[in-house]
Amino acid sequence: MSDQSPFGQLEGTILVSACLLGVKCRYDGSSVSGTSLWDIPGTTLIPVCPEQLGGLPTPRPRAHLAGGGGEDVLRVTARVLDEHGRDVTGAFVLGAEQVCSLADKLHVRYAVLKERSPSCGTHAVWVDGLLCEGRGVTAAMLMGQGVCVMNEDGLKA
Repeated sequence: MSDQSPFGQLEGTILVSACLLGVKCRYDGSSVSGTSLWDIPGTTLIPVCPEQLGGLPTPRPRAHLAGGGGEDVLRVTARVLDEHGRDVTGAFVLGAEQVCSLADKLHVRYAVLKERSPSCGTHAVWVDGLLCEGRGVTAAMLMGQGVCVMNEDGLKA
């Protein structure tokens, strides 16, 4: 692996958005391909999908943040709504709690998460129909727990 990899500094157990590792768990039942995460020496990758861990099915209606970012959801001043207007905040928070519990039990220091996701976004998320600077629910909760969170391009939050 090249020394230029944005993931070269990672070590130990790393939580990774499962869709980035080829698991077909995105809202539309797809995954994301082409990641170089498999090539990080000396690491153990743990795939997680907070939305599935929160009890949502795959496929599922697309969801977005409403009224603020992930930190706002955790402060109970914003919500997560699906494309039909149903409030799915509880599932998103439960999924984030499950991921954070794993991080704690496995002594995880790093997480690589899918950008623009209402769960996993690290720099940009959809809020009220606009792509905004901010974090998803799980990314915000992991950061509050002291986990170093980055997106699939290696950009740290």
